[in-house]
Amino acid sequence: MTGPVLSVEAIDVFYGASQILFGVDLQVAQGQTMALLGRNGAGKSTTMKAIAGLAAPRAGGISFRGQDVTACKPYVVARRGLAYVPEDRQVFPDHTVQDNLLIAAKKGPAGQDEWPLKRLYDVFPLLEPLKYRAAGRLSGGEQQMLAIARALAGNPVMLLLDEPSEGLAPIVVAGIGKLLKQLRSAGATVLIAEQNMHFCLGVASDAVVIDKGQIVYRDTIAGLKANKDVRSRYLAM
Repeated sequence: MTGPVLSVEAIDVFYGASQILFGVDLQVAQGQTMALLGRNGAGKSTTMKAIAGLAAPRAGGISFRGQDVTACKPYVVARRGLAYVPEDRQVFPDHTVQDNLLIAAKKGPAGQDEWPLKRLYDVFPLLEPLKYRAAGRLSGGEQQMLAIARALAGNPVMLLLDEPSEGLAPIVVAGIGKLLKQLRSAGATVLIAEQNMHFCLGVASDAVVIDKGQIVYRDTIAGLKANKDVRSRYLAM
C-alpha cells in the first residue's frame, strides 16, 4: 500500500444542528505517532469518533489503508484494523481483566497474531497480578492500561487513543508514556488526542493542533516545541 495509513479529508461533523468540525484534514503514515492537540472542547474527541465510525461526517471523507470508511459502521472499521480507546475507557466492569482481554482477542486483518495474552502481560506487567479481578474494581490508571491492552489484543494496524492521560496521577501518566514510546519503537501507528501537550512532547513524532473545530497548525513535535506563539495561542491552559 502506498500513501498514508489514515487520511481524513475536509470532514464536517455535526451533533444535531450544531457543527463541531469544519473541514478537518489530517494524515497519519505507517509507523507514525501523531498527536492531535487542542484545548478541551476544540474537537479532538469528535475527530476520533468520526474516524472510528461513531460520528458520520456530512461532508468530506475518511480512508483507512486505502479504503473509504467514511460511512462504515464502527465494527467494520475495527475489522479493518483500527482500534479505538475512548476517553472513558469503557472496560467491561463485571468481567475480569483476563476476560476483557479474551473478549477482544482476534487476529488482525492480514491474519497477524502479534499480541497473544502472554505478550500483553509482558508489556503490561501491572495487569497480570490483577487478571482475575473485576475490571470495575481497578483504579483509573489500571483501567486505562487495560483499555489499551484490550485494543492491542485485536492485533490492530493502528491505535486511536482519546485523552489517555486525563485524570490520572503523574506516575501513571509516566507509565503510559513509557508504554507508548515502546509501541512507537516497535513501529506501531498511533493517533493520540490530548490536551496535555507536555505528555505528547515525549511520546509523539508529529503534531496537529485543532481549535474551534479546525486544524490550525501541523508540524513535527520538535517544530511545535520551538513554536512558542502556537503553544501559547492554542495550547496554554
